[in-house]
Amino acid sequence: MATSGRAGEKDRPWVMRTYAGHSSAAESNALFRRNLAKGQTGLSVAFDLPTQTGYDADHPLAKGEVGKVGVPIAHLGDVRALFDQIPLAQLNTSMTINATAMWLLALYQVAAEEQDAQPDELTGTTQNDIVKEYLSRGTYAFPPDASLRLTTDVIAYTVAQMPKWNPINICSYHLQEAGATPVQELAFALSTAIAVLDRVRDGGQVPPEHFADVVQRISFFVNAGVRFIEETCKMRAFVRLWDELTLDRYGVTDPKARRLRYGVQVNSLGLTEAQPENNVQRIVLEMLGVTLSKNARARAVQLPAWNEALGLPRPWDQQWSLRMQQVLAYESDLLEYDDIFDGSHVIEAKVSALVDGAREEIDRVQAMGGAVAAVESGYLKQALVASHSERRQRIESGEQIVVGVNRFQNTEPSPLTADLDTAIQTVDPAAEAAALESLQKWRSERNASAVDAALSKLRAAARTTDNLMPVTLECVRAGVTTGEWAGVLRELYGEYRAPTGVSGSVGVSTAGAEIAAVREKVAVVSAELGGRLRLLVGKPGLDGHSNGAEQVAVRARDVGFEVVYQGIRLTPDQIVVAAVAEDVHCVGLSILSGSHMELVPQVVDGLRAAGLEDVPVVVGGIVPDNDARSLIASGVAAVYTPKDYDLTSMMSNVVDVIRQSHNLQVGPAHE
Repeated sequence: MATSGRAGEKDRPWVMRTYAGHSSAAESNALFRRNLAKGQTGLSVAFDLPTQTGYDADHPLAKGEVGKVGVPIAHLGDVRALFDQIPLAQLNTSMTINATAMWLLALYQVAAEEQDAQPDELTGTTQNDIVKEYLSRGTYAFPPDASLRLTTDVIAYTVAQMPKWNPINICSYHLQEAGATPVQELAFALSTAIAVLDRVRDGGQVPPEHFADVVQRISFFVNAGVRFIEETCKMRAFVRLWDELTLDRYGVTDPKARRLRYGVQVNSLGLTEAQPENNVQRIVLEMLGVTLSKNARARAVQLPAWNEALGLPRPWDQQWSLRMQQVLAYESDLLEYDDIFDGSHVIEAKVSALVDGAREEIDRVQAMGGAVAAVESGYLKQALVASHSERRQRIESGEQIVVGVNRFQNTEPSPLTADLDTAIQTVDPAAEAAALESLQKWRSERNASAVDAALSKLRAAARTTDNLMPVTLECVRAGVTTGEWAGVLRELYGEYRAPTGVSGSVGVSTAGAEIAAVREKVAVVSAELGGRLRLLVGKPGLDGHSNGAEQVAVRARDVGFEVVYQGIRLTPDQIVVAAVAEDVHCVGLSILSGSHMELVPQVVDGLRAAGLEDVPVVVGGIVPDNDARSLIASGVAAVYTPKDYDLTSMMSNVVDVIRQSHNLQVGPAHE
């Protein structure tokens, strides 16, 4: 007889993944096969930034970015190598890909067919959520309307041809990274779902009788922070709101089709460079938030590694994170019981408050015209920047405690970081050259006329309302490259620059003594130089993680700087031109993709060539100590990393850097 409260039978474990991919398809394939041999039950593919934004390795914007944050995929040959000896018909593959999701799915399908796997056998997920790219991660390529067209084409195609595939993974993960509160994460993700489902429903590609098939193939990708009780309640609220939305708005009567299906990557934002060993318990607590509640349990979980705030995790670090999942699933009794929170008045009250708040915010977004309109107006971005600013203020003031950062800083030396050079994975500097050579070889050996014909068909179809997946498959089979496919769509749809959210954001709500002191420093140096201090905040390369740059821009404005911030995806030459045109006193570069050693020296050299020797360059990002020393030796004035969480102190230091670059005397008034 079962013990009271136990489930009838033990629950199945969730799909266990690690987010992986780097350097080259061959290197990533070897990593995938090692991880699968260790008990990982699904793949989660990380693509490099050129692949995510639709550029080949030889594009100017790709310089320094190839293979850095994921695997470079330029053509079918790369996908063959990526999944060599991995049977795709037997695997659940998640691909974090958005702007070029259609292209990568087509590559995946053709590679699977070459393994004699049929499209209807394939299981997995394409993230394919472009709305959050405009708000947080920045790997968009095309304007919102054209992007939504690609998203819905993929959904319509997969529902008909790949019924086991999740064509979209509506992603609130990066919203939380960008500052979203639990209410905002719920509301903005569900507003995206409404925009997508309305577009599919009204587009005519899916017959009304099959619309429930669309709904049940929608999945979500969420974030779980360290406040794991609140995160548990957030997921229970998500379940309730999704069930309500799909029944009331879309008339889906089958409860199974209305079930919330989600995967999770727990929060990387909260991982610290200081005392990084503390990240292990943070990751475990965050995992509990999405696994404890049976009725709102994640279908798939991937965990970051303890050293992600330092750099790229090694295979051993990823194994450690996988073992955390395995211990919870196979050693603990978690999966033996029904939902342990049912009947808790504390949990129910918190869930109800989150549901009410999310409904109110969803109504506000819908009144603006929906998620896309709220992106284009800048409302959603401004809301996230403001929330993130408030979070930073709580940490800086000590109201929100971060162990090892703003409290309990005294520490024994950590054996984990005794040798920082070996504590993280480094990308082979030859990876970019190898990718360029592979690309040139591929182009030289393919049938050029077949490529031209396929691209012509893509161009013609893109001018119609036809589904673009069939012609995209033709492009794959003809040997078209990632940059060529996306290039045709850029020709027709144009480029897009999303709102930064900085101009309308509220910075510090109260002017404390620290802010006042730095404002005084800015005013004094401005007077001595004969004009208000101007700071250019630049993001060179393809790194779209702009949260840090935005917060720096907001705080710089708060302390009295005139701030020039033009958003993401600028070439070093464009940053130099802006520095000259705006007559700035300092250039601050934000790079989180690991391409700082390639891109920063180009900016420094460009400023010198333009005659701006007295304009210092400061750099912020995940920069290992050795790289920081090299950058300073090459002319960079200061390097800031995640341990420099106090933005007001950082701004004070930037004023000192400007003063030194102009040889201004330091006196009591400046202290």
